[in-house]
Amino acid sequence: MRLKPYLILVFLALFVASCGSKKKVVTRKHKNEAIINNRERGNRNNETPAEVVDAETMPVRTYDFTVENYIADYAPIAQQEMRLYNIPASITLAQGILESGSGKGRLAQRANNHFGIKCHDWNGERIYHDDDRHQECFRKYRHPKYSFRDHSLFLAERRRYAALFDLDKDDYKGWAKGLRKAGYATDRRYPQKLIELIERYELYRYDADVLERPSPSYTTQIEPQGDSYIVKKGDTLYSISKHYNTTVEEIQRLNNLNGTNIEIGQTLLVKERP
Repeated sequence: MRLKPYLILVFLALFVASCGSKKKVVTRKHKNEAIINNRERGNRNNETPAEVVDAETMPVRTYDFTVENYIADYAPIAQQEMRLYNIPASITLAQGILESGSGKGRLAQRANNHFGIKCHDWNGERIYHDDDRHQECFRKYRHPKYSFRDHSLFLAERRRYAALFDLDKDDYKGWAKGLRKAGYATDRRYPQKLIELIERYELYRYDADVLERPSPSYTTQIEPQGDSYIVKKGDTLYSISKHYNTTVEEIQRLNNLNGTNIEIGQTLLVKERP
């Protein structure tokens, strides 16, 4: 049976149209992939200056952030600030630990700002962070030591803190209470938090070192007693860990402790028993 000529033409037209439609779909797919790839390359090559600076200047951290590490890193800086500005190193360290989360806080990590100092009349680099209000302006430093210097200047150059400098240079309790009284913090427990940190980690030793005085004997001498130790008055997990050449975390693990509170007469395991 022969197909009529006009039917053949219709069939050919439909075939060509179908092929053309498929070709368009394939072409559009490759075109879209090319656009997406170009956008991805463009995003990598067109980062904002702030993003590039952050990536290049953020300090590389190669250790775990613990209070002990923080003290080891920043005690020399706090002592130097004490020599220059008469602010107890113990107070500076305790404030840094508390306000930066031992160096783990976002401001410390991304801006080397350990004391939450806001921009005010600042002309340097800055970072924005939610605090009392949304996205407030905070100072950004190239190195944490500049944050410690700004902290010293912040206290030394403001009249409301002037009375603190009349205290004995190692009167950390007077400084802790005076800071809140002068309006540094609104937290009622702020002085106690500082004092607890100073005594738990024996930060007063750094004041005594600067003043070339004997370190206050707030803790008793610890004598090793095998793999366990009986807590005495004045002991802290930190002081016990140092005498046994271990860590607070290890003592907590051995004794299933969730915090740092210990009681006089309590027996602590300080080494793994064989």
